[in-house]
Amino acid sequence: MPEHYTLYGGELSYFTRKLEAALIFYDADFSFEAKNDKNRETLESRSGTHQVPVLRTPENWLIADTTPVMALLDSRFPHRRMFPEGKLGVLVHLLEEYFDEWVARTMVHYRWHYPDSAAFAANRMAAGNPQAAERVLTWGPKACRATGTDSQQQRQAAEDEYLRILESMEAQLAVTPYLLGSRPTAVDCVVLGGLRAHTNMDPDPKKRVASYPRVVAWAEGSSDHWAGEGDLCEFDSPTAFGQFIIKEMAQTYQPYVLANKEALAVNAKAFHARIYDEEVSYLCRPYIEQSRQMLETRMSNQLNQAEQEYIVKWLHEHQLTCVVGQPQTPGDAG
Repeated sequence: MPEHYTLYGGELSYFTRKLEAALIFYDADFSFEAKNDKNRETLESRSGTHQVPVLRTPENWLIADTTPVMALLDSRFPHRRMFPEGKLGVLVHLLEEYFDEWVARTMVHYRWHYPDSAAFAANRMAAGNPQAAERVLTWGPKACRATGTDSQQQRQAAEDEYLRILESMEAQLAVTPYLLGSRPTAVDCVVLGGLRAHTNMDPDPKKRVASYPRVVAWAEGSSDHWAGEGDLCEFDSPTAFGQFIIKEMAQTYQPYVLANKEALAVNAKAFHARIYDEEVSYLCRPYIEQSRQMLETRMSNQLNQAEQEYIVKWLHEHQLTCVVGQPQTPGDAG
């Protein structure tokens, strides 16, 4: 009998569907169970978090946080790993971070700022319980404020950014079956998580995604049929999609992550960052700094000194020094 995993979470959860995509690519034997009132206490006490997803391993561990969970699974499914080794693994981790910690806010905006999508999601999350649905609906606007999509300018900019991502995906999928080559990575997992839980699920963004037929087919299952073979791009020659995301990150992810880091250093509760020509307020998020540090740790643990120096130079050239916690100086821009 193969070793069995159980994925606990929700069908409308960005990170649950990200880890689900990864488990499919690992060809793992797994089942999905919704987090509910019956299993909530056990899941939260043993995993140490109220968040989803939580993965039950064959050893009966209950573990959370998709990036380190996938690192564990990479060690168990080495021929199907989602984070390549070496420098390319750093690039995959970097691009994954953009979707984990930045694009996630666009999903929140689409869900809770559009009444039809908000009603759809709240009712589905509440399993038809009107009182529970009302409680969910009160949470949505707070999440939007915390993640900086309160103003109309930021809402429109977030949507425009996501449409650019969809256009780049549609073009890339005409060339390769996955976003960084002919095999999937953690980048594909998180992008699929967003599509399957949010933008190809909720009624309002689904209308926009429908204009990209390759993306729709990919989200609805064509991406799942991977035999475990294929090649990826090189670190120094990413796919067109990879190059596009690197450029986008310098405009948004870079100032956001650095401002969050600086605010946390002085124990601030909130911070401002200039995003799309507007000063935007965000709640401080300790996890973003923790996540940045995980990427920094990947560099120090998996690369030799020469490779680390090469990556740092590359980050400066691409205006992405946030990875090593450094502000960009005027002479750094590439």
